[in-house]
Amino acid sequence: MGRSVTDALPDPGLACPVSPVVDIVFSRWTTPILWSLHTFGRHRFVELERRITGITPKVLTQRLRQLERDGLVVRTYHPEVPPRVEYEISDLGRSLGPLFAHLAEWADGNLEHVEQARRHYDDAGRPGQ
Repeated sequence: MGRSVTDALPDPGLACPVSPVVDIVFSRWTTPILWSLHTFGRHRFVELERRITGITPKVLTQRLRQLERDGLVVRTYHPEVPPRVEYEISDLGRSLGPLFAHLAEWADGNLEHVEQARRHYDDAGRPGQ
């Protein structure tokens, strides 16, 4: 009979087809991990930990596992003494390169405008107050 307003709203994932990509690629530590592996090649865990300052070992482990699960990172275990584990970006992860290049280009051309807009907004006070 009568439909509620929420019945008429599409699933946000369907309304915006890039939402799943943003969830996968742009979580807090994913981008620096992928960038490091893409730029500097294969890394051991401690090398990544040193390169990405501020990340805790627990979070790095979680993100690497998720990236491996998503197919963006390949984990290679070397059964030697002591055992050695290396991480590298996969072909699927490397395919994100053009996306990151476009974002870097956008950042170069627009971040200063964003900062100016923020300063203007902050100086004017919050609208409606």
